[in-house]
Amino acid sequence: MAYQVCIDIGGTFTDCLVSNSKGEIAIFKSPTTPGEFEKGFINVLHVAAEGYGLSGADFIKQVDLVVHGSTVSTNALVERKTVKVGLVLTAGHQDILVLREGPRKGAFQWRLNYPAPYGPRPLTKTGAGRIDARRREPAPVSLGDVRKAAAEFRSLGIQAIAVGLLWSVVNPAHELAVREILNQELPGIPVTLSHEINPMPREYKRIIAAAIDASINPIVRTYIEKLKTALDEEGFEGELLLANCVGGMMPLADMIRKPIYSVMSGPTLAPMAALALSDEPDIIVGDMGGTTFDVSALRDHQLIVTPDSMIHDDSLGIPKVDVRSVGAGGGSIAFVDEGGLLQVGPRSAGARPGPACYGQGGTEPTVTDANVVLGIVDPDYFLGGKMQLKRELAEAAVDKIAVRLGVSREEAAYAIYTTSNHNMVAAIEEITVREGINPRDSFFVCGGGATAIHIAEMADILGLKRYMVPRFMAGLSAFGGLISDIRSEESAVLLTADADFNVAGVNDALKRLRHAGNSFLAEAGVAPENRQFEFSFLGRYEYQSFEIEVPFEAKDGAVSESDLPTLVEAFHKMHERIYSIRADNDVVEFTAWKLRAIGKRSGQDLWQKNTLPDQIGKIDPKAKRGVYRQESGRVETVPVYELAELRAGARLAGPCLVEAETFTAYLKDRHQGEIDRYGNLVVNVA
Repeated sequence: MAYQVCIDIGGTFTDCLVSNSKGEIAIFKSPTTPGEFEKGFINVLHVAAEGYGLSGADFIKQVDLVVHGSTVSTNALVERKTVKVGLVLTAGHQDILVLREGPRKGAFQWRLNYPAPYGPRPLTKTGAGRIDARRREPAPVSLGDVRKAAAEFRSLGIQAIAVGLLWSVVNPAHELAVREILNQELPGIPVTLSHEINPMPREYKRIIAAAIDASINPIVRTYIEKLKTALDEEGFEGELLLANCVGGMMPLADMIRKPIYSVMSGPTLAPMAALALSDEPDIIVGDMGGTTFDVSALRDHQLIVTPDSMIHDDSLGIPKVDVRSVGAGGGSIAFVDEGGLLQVGPRSAGARPGPACYGQGGTEPTVTDANVVLGIVDPDYFLGGKMQLKRELAEAAVDKIAVRLGVSREEAAYAIYTTSNHNMVAAIEEITVREGINPRDSFFVCGGGATAIHIAEMADILGLKRYMVPRFMAGLSAFGGLISDIRSEESAVLLTADADFNVAGVNDALKRLRHAGNSFLAEAGVAPENRQFEFSFLGRYEYQSFEIEVPFEAKDGAVSESDLPTLVEAFHKMHERIYSIRADNDVVEFTAWKLRAIGKRSGQDLWQKNTLPDQIGKIDPKAKRGVYRQESGRVETVPVYELAELRAGARLAGPCLVEAETFTAYLKDRHQGEIDRYGNLVVNVA
């Protein structure tokens, strides 16, 4: 039997989804091992082996593919534990990362503190030399300045270097020369060039991307090497792919070259899973894990890729699947602030020590503890009974909140529960309402181990009409990785306008992009018949400050003069969709051209061949359990169903609980569920 595996490391648990050659899928979980993630990675493989009745060695030898969503780079950036980076810029432009670019502030952000630059100014060096926008060289690069900067970097203990020179995107000669000198003077120190990592005309985003990439380069490289070594020691002989932030997978060598694409890569896999699970055009995906709640939106059954993702006060610089995160997970800690108000998160108990009910030394009340007290989570059936929770410890933790608020234990637990829900609702509204989208018109797909406990109340607050609890909800991101394509994005700068459209220049840029995309897919081992290419351009009205991305069709990878009206109309429509206005008489400028290279992998759709038989006869609950219900203010008995025993077409009516080995779903009044042919629970709100 051949197996394909996706491993997604979360804040509390490491998820492992395994698909065999028949397309049968199973999910396994193991505690995350902070600081030594590769150990948790190997541990969950052994848990999966045990689930199949195999030894770890026998199982791993039969695995021909492992795909992995890494959190190493994200954690390093969030915790500000990156390496010391030196920055080389063009003389006279030392403050690019200090000045930044004008941010798109929220309507209510009327006061902002000026943030510190990503790279400290004393670590920024400049060199004489200049390339202009027409690719000319008004002044040659000063190699002496570069050698002087290298000497200063050596004395400062620099661990990585980013180089960002003006107009390197149209003529990279100076950046290439600088790297050659730095490699000679500082052998072994990684150097990131801005024109290679993020070829776009905007200096700030290009250079911040280079600085971030350099700051995590040694960290990501070390992690990949440790992971590869650990797998080699286990006898793994298959292929290892890593998730990237544009919704796909990359080979190891490409991730080592561009580690910035690993940032926030894990959460981008959940939207990929939602695309496969539902045909709905507009989808909201909510993934509640142990530490965070990640939310994304899909429109017209397409991923939304944003150029404006942020890390603290800095732009990430590169495009990324639009996923927003808040500190609202099962491990989020509840506390009463100085004003007497209950707060939940963003601080989390994490994997160590975890919620109080885990019995691993945690004493502070968390969302999971509240769900145990409410009766929603069965302490004896957590992870299918493989992990026993301690109700008495959960009660002792929640009692701290009850005393501070002067309420009963159950009322305190519900207060934690509903506060967490409202935190997640705010995150959903951020990516829908504030983007001009009505969440009531969207289909919600649950992800993560805890979302199905909370979705019913969130649906009532938001006015959602339908939502899905996938069969593999607790490993939704891992499922997304298992079915994802190999993907890469390439871009080229070429400024032209509809008034004087440079057809030859555009086609030359598209040809170079197609060649780069083909090279990437060839290195990834994708056969020519499995390669796909999607084109887009960055456009704006003349004198606008920001561009928008517009997809377009390029027959045989080229455009002609007759395609110009189609390109312009596509821009007008996209501008109207985003900003609700269009200016048909204004000049349209095209600033950059992009290509997304997609490689289809074998076995991605095998899971669709495993459908459930139809439900026959009456559905009986496996048990009944007391659950505190805020509507009545008391504990009421509700039926509990086992998801694995339900077949296609089985119908459930809330209030009730639906349990699986890795999650619990709580359906409230007016919530009516039905099992689809793949074993997913689809709920309609009456």
